[in-house]
Amino acid sequence: MSKECAICGKKHSSGNNVSHAHNKTKRRFNVNLQSVKARLDNGQAKKILACTNCIKSGRVVKPA
Repeated sequence: MSKECAICGKKHSSGNNVSHAHNKTKRRFNVNLQSVKARLDNGQAKKILACTNCIKSGRVVKPA
């Protein structure tokens, strides 16, 4: 299972860890994904991974 939002397609981004001595090493910023039950277009309920931004904005439709 990939770490990607099923609604908006948001993925991880990358950056640097910076130490006190200013040494830089690569790191990943992962998306805050939650497993939620959502209603699909055909009316069927399914568990999907959605980012918290999509859940809060109402893009995830909860099953009735």
